Amino acid sequence: MKQHAKSASEDAEHSRLRRVSGRHNPRVKEFRQAFHRGELTSAGECAIEGVKLVEEAIRSGQRLSEIFFSESARPLAEKLLPQIGGRVEILLMPDSLFKSIVPSDAPQGVAALVKIRVLSAEQLLERADVGPIVVAAGLQDPGNLGTILRSAEAFGAAGAFFTEGTVSPYNSKVLRGSAGSIFRLPVVQITSAALIPLLRRRGARLVATSSHKGTPLPKATWTLPLAIFIGNEGAGLSRELLHQMDETVVIPQAAQVESLNAGVAASIVLYEAARRRRPRPDGGA
Repeated sequence: MKQHAKSASEDAEHSRLRRVSGRHNPRVKEFRQAFHRGELTSAGECAIEGVKLVEEAIRSGQRLSEIFFSESARPLAEKLLPQIGGRVEILLMPDSLFKSIVPSDAPQGVAALVKIRVLSAEQLLERADVGPIVVAAGLQDPGNLGTILRSAEAFGAAGAFFTEGTVSPYNSKVLRGSAGSIFRLPVVQITSAALIPLLRRRGARLVATSSHKGTPLPKATWTLPLAIFIGNEGAGLSRELLHQMDETVVIPQAAQVESLNAGVAASIVLYEAARRRRPRPDGGA
């Protein structure tokens, strides 16, 4: 009897798999375009790829619109099916078609369209007392931005703003580098001209990071509300933005080293901000 029930359950799960083989299927085309553009679709969906990222999306309570499996990943599909809501459309496609869509050189056979909750700048700023706000201002390397998002969540940041010139947070390499933090950390895309007045009205201190001169990291002030600006990998923050900062923080380092990687520098600053906010066991600051 139990074996019969198990078989019926497996049959029901298998029946959810819908085969598609045409490159011109409307959903396949939208899926391909979502990866190619690295932006949200018109329906507010984000394209993700890989077992880890799909599992993180599910674990984080994200709403999957569709999930795609390659034919060779069918055993993986059978493993993940019990975790996938009944309203999610599940597509099974030939390996060659799957590989032509996803950006990875070594695809794992699973990808999905995830409905992302988009916040307003005001909604993110309501969290300003939770932790520092990260502002990515002109960051262009997706690996750096992914690392910063991961560190921002790890060290208790309130969220992140992305200003003009910054790579999209929905770029596949950013998503992969964030290791799922993109699903849990509030993020908003906005221009710096619109953001600065909002931060000022909130009473936030604006802090820039520098590899050359400024307040040594151990002596910096980390009182909330606080916005930490991370500039372009090569040029740093624009002069216009630098003139609007309340403080510039420098990470002490060996003189022969020109600068730290932007992702590394941001992670160190976020760790220090978290460490200084944490009460000491003896009650000191």
